[in-house]
Amino acid sequence: MLKLSNISTVIGGFKVIDGVSLEIEKGDFVALLGGNGAGKSSLFRTIAGVLTPTQGSIEFKGKSTHRLPASKMVGLGLCLCPEGRHIFPHLPVYKNLMLGAYTRRDGAKEIQQTLESVYALFPILKDRRKQMAGTFSGGEQQMLAIGRALMSKPEMLLLDEPSIGLAPMVVQLIADNIKTINTMGATVFLSEQNANMALMITNRGYVLENGKIVLEGFSRDLLKDEKVKKAYLGM
Repeated sequence: MLKLSNISTVIGGFKVIDGVSLEIEKGDFVALLGGNGAGKSSLFRTIAGVLTPTQGSIEFKGKSTHRLPASKMVGLGLCLCPEGRHIFPHLPVYKNLMLGAYTRRDGAKEIQQTLESVYALFPILKDRRKQMAGTFSGGEQQMLAIGRALMSKPEMLLLDEPSIGLAPMVVQLIADNIKTINTMGATVFLSEQNANMALMITNRGYVLENGKIVLEGFSRDLLKDEKVKKAYLGM
């Protein structure tokens, strides 16, 4: 479904992504691990069309996409839920959600069905749909950001650091919801510093350091890997 071949991205003269190659199949649930500054967000932004790679190729659903802008990528079925949530604090929850459907052309009935599925996943968004988004807690804002991404009806969802800054109980709730999103049919690529959480819920994983993939494998194997334990699990 997604194939990166020798991708590099330069920002301000600095190579933030350096020769990354990876593949994700339809229905996969894959983790991208790495510390702060490893390049995870830059890689996701490159895949999503926010950044243009300086080298290599990206294919999504068999189409070359490394020169396409983010708006076109959303239209193809790939959506990035960015780190930091980036909600619209002075708009109510409902309008934040509906902005996620701006590229859709399949009619009001279908969009309403997606909205109801988002409400089923995150009931608090329905209960407080008229409330200004900026009054939400950090965890509630993360639910809103994920819900807004789902409104585009993505076939593949890129989730960038959804657990950052959240209390452990909220992290578990978000993790459970992400698992549900995957079981409902969306392919999920999850970027996380919280390696334990990510590897407990995903099937496969990649480890990114200084813009390069240094390790990959099944999540259960990465959990036992001594390098991963030492660098990311505090063991």
